[in-house]
Amino acid sequence: MPKDTAFDFIIHCMAAKPNPATRIETLREQLRHHEHLYYVQDAPEISDAEYDRMMNELRALEAEHPELLTSDSPTQRVGGKPKEGFAKVAHSRPMLSLDNAYNEDELRAWEKRVRDLLGENETVDFVCEFKMDGLSLALQYAPDKHGTAQLIRGITRGDGSIGEDVTTNVRTVRSIPLSVPAKKLKAAKVPPTFEVRGEIILPQASFIKLNAEREAQGLPPAANPRNMAAGTIRTLEPNIVAQRRLDYYAYFLLHGEGLLAGEELLPQQSKSLDALAALGFRVNKNRSTTRTMDGILKFIAEADAVRDSLAYEIDGVVIKVDSAAQQAQLGFTGKAPRWAIAYKFPARAGVTQLEDVLFQVGRTGKVTPVAALAPVFIGGTTVSRATLHNADEIARLGPEGTALRIGDTVTVERGGDVIPKVVGVVVDKAHPRGKREIHFPKNCPECHSHLVRAEGEADWRCINATCPARLREGLLHFASRGVMNIEGLGEAVVAQLLESGKVHSIADLYKLDNDFLLTLERMGPKSVENLLAEIEKSKSAALDRVLFGLGIRFVGERTAELLAEHFGSMDDLMAADAAHLEQVQEVGPRIAQAIVEFFSEAKNRKLVESLRKAGLTFTAEKKVRTEKLAGLTFVLTGTLPNMSRDEAKEKIEAAGGRVSGSVSKKTSYVVAGEEAGSKLDKARELNVPVIDEDAFVKMLV
Repeated sequence: MPKDTAFDFIIHCMAAKPNPATRIETLREQLRHHEHLYYVQDAPEISDAEYDRMMNELRALEAEHPELLTSDSPTQRVGGKPKEGFAKVAHSRPMLSLDNAYNEDELRAWEKRVRDLLGENETVDFVCEFKMDGLSLALQYAPDKHGTAQLIRGITRGDGSIGEDVTTNVRTVRSIPLSVPAKKLKAAKVPPTFEVRGEIILPQASFIKLNAEREAQGLPPAANPRNMAAGTIRTLEPNIVAQRRLDYYAYFLLHGEGLLAGEELLPQQSKSLDALAALGFRVNKNRSTTRTMDGILKFIAEADAVRDSLAYEIDGVVIKVDSAAQQAQLGFTGKAPRWAIAYKFPARAGVTQLEDVLFQVGRTGKVTPVAALAPVFIGGTTVSRATLHNADEIARLGPEGTALRIGDTVTVERGGDVIPKVVGVVVDKAHPRGKREIHFPKNCPECHSHLVRAEGEADWRCINATCPARLREGLLHFASRGVMNIEGLGEAVVAQLLESGKVHSIADLYKLDNDFLLTLERMGPKSVENLLAEIEKSKSAALDRVLFGLGIRFVGERTAELLAEHFGSMDDLMAADAAHLEQVQEVGPRIAQAIVEFFSEAKNRKLVESLRKAGLTFTAEKKVRTEKLAGLTFVLTGTLPNMSRDEAKEKIEAAGGRVSGSVSKKTSYVVAGEEAGSKLDKARELNVPVIDEDAFVKMLV
């Protein structure tokens, strides 16, 4: 070969085979682009075969050059399984649920509360979005050395405060970006450290396909897409998660301690949704902004009309106040934001036959009749059980107020997340009445103790504190996430504990040991070690969780918190009479009487002492409330020198005052700090007294 020709050939080869690092980065960019088009935009530009060819080329190059492999490469979505299950992680801020509205009147009442709290002179815009029927999930991103935001963690909602780290599985969901380039962050005006919240769903097509596969394998079909999505994201096999083609819709963008908001950065929820889309997240296109209730109702009607044609399940519409500043003014209740509400679609109904009535005993002793039904598909779920509420309901559900009978053809409704219920009997020539009467038991179906019915109440109850059914439900309640959060103490383990005769109360959980637990089925050394560690950890749960776990009638999560704050100790609460209890916020005569009755029972006091000996938390920080600011309404504006607005609000409420988000003639004082805005101008216009932080603090003394 001539010298010049050989040289030309070498140059040609070098040009034909680019630098591996350059080719790898080119392939990654191309694959990310096509993944976004396919999984987020639903607008693919290339065939699956071409996509696979590019992916295989990238895998081969990364195998040849492992030093060039990065965690955000498209080849790295599916990794190894999590070690020892999923770690629990605290949320950056609570993932609260939303209050629900089931009709127009409830929706209008919410709108009125919003406008009343903000003030009559405030203009309010609302954002309406489809309510996805899936699993809430938080995604956290942090920058690498190049300023690219990398996905570092995916967390399930859990109990709202603590979720499970499912990052390994989240990485397999193609509509979730593994990284967001610095140029996208800059264009969207989003810092590289941020959090996205949204909904993991299973599309209808995937759900139908998976159920067909289950039936072919002789397995029962899954009830609905939501349950299958929740089960999938918590499986320990990332390969399975990848195969099921979950999807993710983003609806919140957070930074630091809250929603991205402020004078210069995304002051509206609608702009946050636009920013999420710009960052590469899938954001539901079915959304609208309106200032009127008519606009909200129109959007709801349009959503209801198209819900059956969608590729995914929705169960309603979420309405949010658009302004982030107004959201901050409205704040939160104990469980939900005041600035948002979920409108649930009307219940869907089905017709089926009542085959039998079962009687279940709950943890408070209440006996609930449950309808055993011929399975019927209602609103995406196969229903075979429905509540009948109580004996009075059975007595009136038949035609013209007659009693329900076994064999009747019944109408069953399922609305929102509520338990399906029997709402009526169908009677015509094709559906004759059933023959068997329903007899409500006189004795407990579990322990055979005599049932009692308090005057003025509809429910029959078993008052035997050692009833196995009450104890079973009590143990499950005590161990649940919202209470003592004892992971691993599920139905199977509880059933074995009761069968063994080793556990007679919740206090006996703290006497379990390694040798005994190893005798239980499916409890190996590691499972036993984990369960004992969870039980030990539960001893540090706060007093309000312990109170909630006791299962006192009418004492839910919120009431337990208020009781712990007011009394500060279990002993002071146990010693309180009804009059003292009624001084606690939100505690009325019925709740007070239930608490007195609980602690007057000797067996219950013995249980409390056993829990004390086990080392559970029996004290809490007592919040002393005064009447110094009773009857006064304050508005906070600007930045205070020595305390946050939340701290100032707590001090006002602890002193009996009220905090409002807007200035009106009814405002007593405006507490103004630096950079106070329009509220300060409004106060001066209405001649409302304006004070600084020092003057405010003096009022508290």
